[in-house]
Amino acid sequence: MSTGDTRPAAPLPLAPGEPPTLRPRPAGRPPRTPAGRPEAGAVIDCAVYVDGRRQEAVRPEDALGVAEERGGYVWLGLYAPTEAQVGVIAEEYDLHPLAVEDAVYAHQRPKLERYDDALFMVLKTATYVEHEELTATSEVIDTGEVMVFLGPRYVITVRHGEHSGLSGLRQRLEEQRELLCLGPSAVLYAVADLVVDSFVEVARAVEEDVEELEASVFSPQRTDDVGRLYQLKRELLSLRRAVSPLEVPLQQLAERPVDVVPEAMRSYFRDVLDHAIRVRDQVAGMDELLTSILQASLARTQMADNEDMRKISAYAGIIAVPTAIAGIYGMNFQYMPELDEKWGYPAVLLVIVTAIVLLYRGFKRNGWL
Repeated sequence: MSTGDTRPAAPLPLAPGEPPTLRPRPAGRPPRTPAGRPEAGAVIDCAVYVDGRRQEAVRPEDALGVAEERGGYVWLGLYAPTEAQVGVIAEEYDLHPLAVEDAVYAHQRPKLERYDDALFMVLKTATYVEHEELTATSEVIDTGEVMVFLGPRYVITVRHGEHSGLSGLRQRLEEQRELLCLGPSAVLYAVADLVVDSFVEVARAVEEDVEELEASVFSPQRTDDVGRLYQLKRELLSLRRAVSPLEVPLQQLAERPVDVVPEAMRSYFRDVLDHAIRVRDQVAGMDELLTSILQASLARTQMADNEDMRKISAYAGIIAVPTAIAGIYGMNFQYMPELDEKWGYPAVLLVIVTAIVLLYRGFKRNGWL
């Protein structure tokens, strides 16, 4: 998961179709403008919404004042910001330092934290990595993170990850004025709903891989799928870590009274919670199915090995008969009456052939050959 800084060439929407171009930056603190604040390379978009309508463009440092003056709220979008960049924003919006630290360094589990009259929520994002054939080293699921700061007059989204987890979200919401009129919590709902919907798509794609592995394990051909099964279980674990912990935060937003989440928004969060629970159950079911398929693959491999050992033992038993007879006559004793008889050699060959035929039929009848 990439956590590098980005710096768009021009102001972009919150969720562009492609992630901002990555540009190297010298080590140390980022350069500052004459106003004494870091350059806004991490700011993807910043807008003030009043009565569900987007106002004229404003600078991030002026947005909160404009929102308070007009009775609206700010939606500020950041992509992989540095500590200095988030620090300046934290001063302007009075963000809690612990939440700021989590937003900068990422790698957090899904959670919901409450700081006075503000909320901080972490969501894991996931996307399915397309591949022609699943191998023992295939990357199947790529994860990222979205952090959301929610206050009475602002909502700040912080994204980490290469894939565009919020692609087109702002544009779609700006077409739904009734939803935006419900306040900053409507943006949090939209982000959570988009993340959970992406889980549904990823789970559906992974399910196809599970079905392909199941068909391969139980096919008549002899295959070795243990490595692929184990790799898919590992990849599925990352999706499970993103989905399962999300249930508790969504339940809190849907059921507990929160100042920055109006009563009208709880039903929306209950709907997202229902989808998250269904995905959680689907992922758990796939994990259990993969465990069963893995056990079946190991059992089938063991049975094949046992069958091979039976065949080897049967042929070894058959070969032992002529070897033993040849060994006896190879001892060159002087007094062996049949050596002087004309029928001695054919008789020994007949005994050998008869023993081999009887042993072969016996092993074949018992399923060893």
